[in-house]
Amino acid sequence: MEIPQVEETTKPPPINQEPPLASIATPNDVVTIAPPPPHHTTTTTPPPQEAVTPQDTDFPSKKSSKGSLDRDIALSQLENEKRSSFIKAWEESKKSKVDNKAQKKLSAVATWEKTQRAKLEAKLKKHEDQLEHKKAEYAEKIKNELALIHKEADEKRAVVEARRGKELLKAEEMAAKYRARGQSPKKQLLGCCGC
Repeated sequence: MEIPQVEETTKPPPINQEPPLASIATPNDVVTIAPPPPHHTTTTTPPPQEAVTPQDTDFPSKKSSKGSLDRDIALSQLENEKRSSFIKAWEESKKSKVDNKAQKKLSAVATWEKTQRAKLEAKLKKHEDQLEHKKAEYAEKIKNELALIHKEADEKRAVVEARRGKELLKAEEMAAKYRARGQSPKKQLLGCCGC
């Protein structure tokens, strides 16, 4: 009986696939590169699309310049990204300077406002103190005048009371005289008696 020999199967080497013809570019090809994205978006730039020219499909055998063209495209893309990042950094720096300058000015305005407000409040306080002082002086003056008026009124009351008492005493004396004489009092016509 014979033992069958098993042959080892070896895998064939992988086949290098060539890129489609549209991706092969020649030095005469027109290459369009998308502009860098605006600074406020965070999207990544798609790889540059190459324009397909009739030469690409007519001459697929030009492979020698493919590597250098890919390198040139990658370098130009890197250059664009570098330029874009420099522009973005410059813009951020300028914005930062503008913000700092505005903050300084706003701080200066706030300080000026506080000092002006403090000055006016001090002035108002000074005027209020002066008014309080004048009010106190005026109140004292009015109290003194009221005291003088009250004193004069007391004096006038005393004079009136004294005169009244005198006249009452005089009337009592006259009434006693008339009683003692037994005469009735006479009517005074013109009020010349005792005035």
